[in-house]
Amino acid sequence: MRKKSFILLLLFISNTSLFSQNPLTEDALLEKQIYETGLIHAPLPLNTSRSFEENALKKEVLSSQPLTETEGADGWTHSGAGKMSFSKEKTTSGKGSIRLSFPTYTGKRAAGSPSDPDYATYGNSRITYHVDGRNWEKYNRIYFSIYPDCDGARVVNMNLTFTNDSSTPKQGYNPPSGSHLINLVNKQWNHCFLEIDEYQRDKVISISFDTALKGKDRTTGDSAIYYVDDIRLQQIKNPEKVSGWEPAEHTIIYSTTGYAINSPKTALAHANSCKQWKQFQLINSVSKEVAYEGALKQEQTTIGKFGVMDFTDFNQPGDYQLKVGKNITPAFRIGEKLWDNSLWKVLNFLFCQRCGHPVPGKHAACHTDLFSRHDGKSIAYSGGWHDAGDLSQQTLQTGDVTFSLLEAYNRLKTRNTPLAARLLEEAEWGIEFILKNRYGDGYRASSMGLLIWQDGILNTLDDIHSVRVQNMAFDNFLYAGYEAYAAMTIDRDPMLQEHLRKVAEEDFAFATEKFEREGFDLFKQMYEHSYNTSESQYMATISWSASMLYKLTGKAYYAEKAAETIRYVLACQRTKPLQDPEKTCGFFYRDQSGKSIVHYIHQSREQVYMQAMTLLCETQKQHPDYQKWVNSIQLYGNYLKGLMKYTRPYGMIPSGVYHAEEYSDSASFYALHLFPPANARQLYTEQVKRGVKLDKEHYLKRFPVWFSIFNGNTAIHLSTGKSAAICGNFLKDEELLNIGREQLYWTVGKNPFGQSLIYGEGYNYPQMNSFSSGEMTGEMPVGIRTLGNDDIPYWPQTNNACYKEVWVTSAGKWLSLIAEY
Repeated sequence: MRKKSFILLLLFISNTSLFSQNPLTEDALLEKQIYETGLIHAPLPLNTSRSFEENALKKEVLSSQPLTETEGADGWTHSGAGKMSFSKEKTTSGKGSIRLSFPTYTGKRAAGSPSDPDYATYGNSRITYHVDGRNWEKYNRIYFSIYPDCDGARVVNMNLTFTNDSSTPKQGYNPPSGSHLINLVNKQWNHCFLEIDEYQRDKVISISFDTALKGKDRTTGDSAIYYVDDIRLQQIKNPEKVSGWEPAEHTIIYSTTGYAINSPKTALAHANSCKQWKQFQLINSVSKEVAYEGALKQEQTTIGKFGVMDFTDFNQPGDYQLKVGKNITPAFRIGEKLWDNSLWKVLNFLFCQRCGHPVPGKHAACHTDLFSRHDGKSIAYSGGWHDAGDLSQQTLQTGDVTFSLLEAYNRLKTRNTPLAARLLEEAEWGIEFILKNRYGDGYRASSMGLLIWQDGILNTLDDIHSVRVQNMAFDNFLYAGYEAYAAMTIDRDPMLQEHLRKVAEEDFAFATEKFEREGFDLFKQMYEHSYNTSESQYMATISWSASMLYKLTGKAYYAEKAAETIRYVLACQRTKPLQDPEKTCGFFYRDQSGKSIVHYIHQSREQVYMQAMTLLCETQKQHPDYQKWVNSIQLYGNYLKGLMKYTRPYGMIPSGVYHAEEYSDSASFYALHLFPPANARQLYTEQVKRGVKLDKEHYLKRFPVWFSIFNGNTAIHLSTGKSAAICGNFLKDEELLNIGREQLYWTVGKNPFGQSLIYGEGYNYPQMNSFSSGEMTGEMPVGIRTLGNDDIPYWPQTNNACYKEVWVTSAGKWLSLIAEY
């Protein structure tokens, strides 16, 4: 035994030496954590010290009053499962706490709405404090402590719901109520808060705490208990900014990860800063010496006045801080390999979202008793990745993410071998899910809306056999392209490669046969992210998929199909300039009628147009239409360049050009806008006119037009950023490549709120809505939305779906964009 231990020690020392010479990252602590997970085979630990919540708890409290002493209201009531009691067993205030307890098993089947019966929980347990219409306008934060005592529960959370009398709405946008998800750590006191400065609170009705019964994971006990204590109403200094373009005073808005060498580097401050200070400094965070000094310039743009710091010409690699007056940022990097750390973290998020695989600290192997049925056959629908904060699944979304992982692998395989290898492994997990759900006749298990954990035992009460199954030509075209790309990428499993090539051709044939017989698919499942597919996007997808198969097989049939179908897409591109000063053109219409322009409100596949054009140029350089494809790329690239002035000095790509009456194309309008209100046309007009008028018929919108819960901008601007980077790489155009980089900067903090939208990356990242799997390093949300009908960014602390819900689509878009650099 002593000899064996000595050999293992020598191996460890040898490997440690090797790793130190070839570091995975430039962050020693992160590298240590990555190895401790077995290279992301267990979740990375959470770094809460840099989080929004940790920072905000340090704000100066001007006044603080215990809730019960302040109000003398009607008191607490309970509803739903379980019971409420008062307890001194667990208390942080010393006065006792409210105890909420309930069983984790109800003995009943989860029941949802008639239209989606299996998207359901086993109920809810809630405690409510009745305030009786008191005025809380002198307070701007609720502070409270929660102690979960939930046997065996790996993931625990509660919702805080704030309710004001909405019968007399105040002028402007002041929500009368809101529900805020709080991710908690089991079996310890969690000190929490919700800033309520944005809420209407002149006649507060109640606050309540509740949690849903989501079934039992492997380790879950029979009961759950939550203690709520020390609820305080507080007035704090400098409540958080929640809307608008202008930075908060006394803050510096910057990319909290850092900046790439030899590319633009800017940061922003409130315009008033220019009155107090004329210069900014870039300070070496190690030596504390001033490395660069520049002028703090005031700039007026289409969205307001700003103080702008430009240090583009500084390119010395290292860790730095920006300083303006007394304000100084945490350290960030200037250098190469800038995004590798984020890739490890986002990869960690995807691993934590695995379905059907045990994730330590999150869940056991799950959903093995969830099935699809077709033609007398049945397939277990466990695998891939859970869609979002819930436990839903979409096969095509797993396909999208798998392709992004493979793109990132191909970019990194010669530069960061360990990271590339782990990206490939995760992609292979996605490939398995794509392949296992094929029925072999064009049909595939496609999606499932789900909120519960199941027991994993067949023929029990929680078995589900309602996974959707479809034969969609569009889906099969996409799968064929993904399978072809995978066949060209995964070279360590020859038999898998051979199979991928075979099914790629089969799926393309299934899709082609159906498309030639029936034409464009009639998308039936509005919950699936292909529902809003336009005809031009559809044809671009066919062309891209055919080019992938041509690249794989060399068969002329696929080359001909790719060139043939792109002609429809070219006919949908606007080539005639609008009547605005910029002579805007280059965008795509949904179809050849030219009634509706391509937009997205949630999911986005904007990048497919340029993927199709550039892949044609790569694979068919001698084709007679080659110059038409190049012209299309140039036209679209110029369109993107023209958009950027409307969000300067930020770098977020605007949503684009809108026609004033797109609602008249009702088929397209209602395919795009899910669950629209009755006055959707009126709201469309109001939202469009809050944008920038370009000519008599067209407006420029910085954010999309959207009406329902399905909104958030991350996938949209990252997809368009991908398009910019594709064009930039093809045209050797640095301006377009920099547009893509700016989407990365916006995501990690160069936005009006100064918050990173990747948990654990950079600084000031908030909790996100992940009620099934808890907080995860690398999680990404659906994204920043807008305020009412305005065209301005809105990002409150209130943690709710779907804008703050975590989403693997956002992670995939992040991977895909970084793969361009």
